[in-house]
Amino acid sequence: MLECAARVIGVHTTTSTAAVKSDIALRPRAERLVSLDVFRGFVIAFMILVNDPGDGPSSYWPLKHAEWNGWTPTDLVFPSFLFIVGVAMAFSFPSRISAGQTRSTLLKHAAWRGIVLFGVGLLLNGLGARYHLDHWRVYGVLQRIAICYVIAAALELWTGWRAQIAVAISCLAAYWILIRYVPVPGFGVPTHDIPLLDPNRNLVAWLDRKLLMGHLYEGTRDPEGLISTVPAIATSLLGLLTGKWLRTQYATRVKTLGMIGAGMAAIIVGKVMDVWFPINKKLWTSSYVVFTAGLALICLAFCYWIVDVRRHRGWTWPILVFGTNAIAAYIFSETLAIGLYGLSVGGNTLMGHIYASVFAPLATSANASLLYALAYVSLCWIVMAGLYRKGIFLKI
Repeated sequence: MLECAARVIGVHTTTSTAAVKSDIALRPRAERLVSLDVFRGFVIAFMILVNDPGDGPSSYWPLKHAEWNGWTPTDLVFPSFLFIVGVAMAFSFPSRISAGQTRSTLLKHAAWRGIVLFGVGLLLNGLGARYHLDHWRVYGVLQRIAICYVIAAALELWTGWRAQIAVAISCLAAYWILIRYVPVPGFGVPTHDIPLLDPNRNLVAWLDRKLLMGHLYEGTRDPEGLISTVPAIATSLLGLLTGKWLRTQYATRVKTLGMIGAGMAAIIVGKVMDVWFPINKKLWTSSYVVFTAGLALICLAFCYWIVDVRRHRGWTWPILVFGTNAIAAYIFSETLAIGLYGLSVGGNTLMGHIYASVFAPLATSANASLLYALAYVSLCWIVMAGLYRKGIFLKI
């Protein structure tokens, strides 16, 4: 059934067997970074873990988003994935151009992919809202990925690295100016009449309410709002520039040390920026972009050195199950969660019933919540492993 469903939504299938677990289940295309798939796999696994706790309020703090300013490990998931999208683009587009595809064709394909991603995100939101138009959320994770992907693709196809750096810096600077200096209608000027990053009295939340009140994730604001997508574009561009660095002819040691050095510098710069423009995931502040890009650089550097340079790959196949089928894993985990919360058993949701009857009696609230999340990740992994072994990969 999974194979049939995969064919309906569009997949790429290849032959893979358990015999190649110790290396890679699929023969990679030229220049494919296995380390990028590994990094992506860790990000997806952690994403599912933090998105699906048994008891969210009781979860350990690293497994919850920061309340507002500041960060936790959970706040690194989304920017890391956007960063990875950019890195992958630096490898896929040159490969397709060398195969004879034109830039116009690639841009059309990127636009179509963006439309499909955006549409899938809308459908997932609609499923959660039971497709009631009065509170059907428009923004979302896949929607933001779609927008950032299309814009980064256009820049990759029609500009060079200098222009891409300029655009990334411009996005971060322009966003800071908007949030810091533009008066929020009805509230006043940030830092004068209202706090700089007031949760509801900021320009991002104000515009989202004006455009889509009743369709926002948090009622009066949305963490994937319209204006806050501008700095998110910079996140994908920083990934794209990292991918370009990895494609250079420098020695692998130089590439690795370069990423670590750049990552450490970005972390420091991000923390300095945090003083006047706080790190904030829900507003995707410029300091958040720089800081999280630094951490992503260092994580990718270690994956690159271990997996692609030292070629220690025997341990990687379980995480490649998620890393090579990331969008499918995300869609499945979200759809399953919606179903578990949407079905009722004895006056409780199916999810609540399972948690209360199976996991809650086993441990304290925090540990029981973690056990449920680990079980949920395991279930998603089993399904994705089935697709992986059959060589079925969702390619939007």
